[in-house]
Amino acid sequence: MSRSIVLLILVLGTLMAAVDSTVVLLALPTITTDLRTNLDLTIWTILIYLLVVAVMTTQLGRIGDLLGRSRMYNLGFGIFTLGSALCGLSPTAEALVAFRAIQALGASMLQANSGAIIADVFPPNERGKAYGFTSIGWNVGATLGIVVGGVLTTLVGWRYIFYINVPIGIAAVILGVRYVRDVQRAKAQKLDVPGMLLLLSGLSMITYGASDVAGRGINAFNGSLIGAGVIIIASMLIYERRAENPIIDLKAFQNRVLSFSILASFFQSMGYLSVVFVIIMYLQGIRGLSPLNASLLLVPGYVVASSLGPFAGRLSDKIGARIPASIGISMMMGAILVYLTLTLSSPLYVIIIASVIGGLGSAMFYPANNSAVMANARRGFYGGANGLLRTLANLGTLSSYVLALTVASLSIPRYVAFEVFLGTINLVGGVAGSFLTGIKEALVVAFFILVIALVLSASRGKETRMERNEAKTSNLKA
Repeated sequence: MSRSIVLLILVLGTLMAAVDSTVVLLALPTITTDLRTNLDLTIWTILIYLLVVAVMTTQLGRIGDLLGRSRMYNLGFGIFTLGSALCGLSPTAEALVAFRAIQALGASMLQANSGAIIADVFPPNERGKAYGFTSIGWNVGATLGIVVGGVLTTLVGWRYIFYINVPIGIAAVILGVRYVRDVQRAKAQKLDVPGMLLLLSGLSMITYGASDVAGRGINAFNGSLIGAGVIIIASMLIYERRAENPIIDLKAFQNRVLSFSILASFFQSMGYLSVVFVIIMYLQGIRGLSPLNASLLLVPGYVVASSLGPFAGRLSDKIGARIPASIGISMMMGAILVYLTLTLSSPLYVIIIASVIGGLGSAMFYPANNSAVMANARRGFYGGANGLLRTLANLGTLSSYVLALTVASLSIPRYVAFEVFLGTINLVGGVAGSFLTGIKEALVVAFFILVIALVLSASRGKETRMERNEAKTSNLKA
């Protein structure tokens, strides 16, 4: 019974953190008008959330290893709930951006430690099923956030997209304190402060620079930021090889399954989440649908993904992660091929068919891939491995947003692409045709990014249930 409650709490945390990564999207025009500001500032209510989560998850997962994952998770839920309440009360756009950063800090603590808690609580032969349930939150949350944001903004006002988190968060904190407990934590060690600062500064520069590319296009400023961030990350990796207690366990990457699984997650996030953004832009900019109606057409696919995730996770428990995860990516690529058939007047059921195919792929990929990562992480370092997985997935999400807007704006002016993205303008005539060409170019780019993810997934090496049990035994002996 207690395992079920722990899993429920973890699913709630994953769902809420994912929902709030995009819940603001459809509310941006309303927020801009209500707070009497400009879109350049309110767009940062999305970007600051993605930036903070991308930067902080690795560090907070490693800290969870040392100080206690349940403590970090429950504290994260409290911070997330407080941040949500403050966002709803925001008197200005500047305050909203600041409070979103607080909310994102809590979300980082949830994401960084949830997978590690599953690895602690569930035996290896049951983890795939458990990750299948949490994948409901992670996989569905980002797109469901668009729908929830649209409904609440339309019916009761934009502030309630944040207020709705408060009662759920309070209940989750109460349950978490009672039921989510540490099974084991790493031996007391000093934190790798230099490594944390290097990683924090490097990722901050990369994510800020990438965000600026989406808003302004590539220029000397954001190009320099990204380049400097890459150099700092490279310096950090060199330092980490000699650090006594590294923030990132580089020795773990000698494990082919672990390293290829984490990299597959990064490219899958970058490739497929950009498809969601691009298709919503097609529905809004070319077909003239409202943002809410556009997002509703994608719901069937996410219903399929959430329904089948636990079953696909159970399959990975039995036969290993490589085959289910690779089939999942292949199905996402199939969905893109269906989207590539779209014309200016295609029947909208084509969108539903493609989204269902993609949803089946997501149900196969997420639980299997997450299970592979945690099965091959060293016991006591689950938080660091899960934090790194979530960090790269979040960087992939941010990159997908940049990719969608950048490629789409090659065919139309960037400010028009932004207005299409927000659902405040419809395109007609030759402009619509040019934009469709840009959309298909973005889909082709996403397809080849998924090819990289597929190669990594299929090349990770075979992993069976017996091998995972043996890995557990060796970890326990170590």
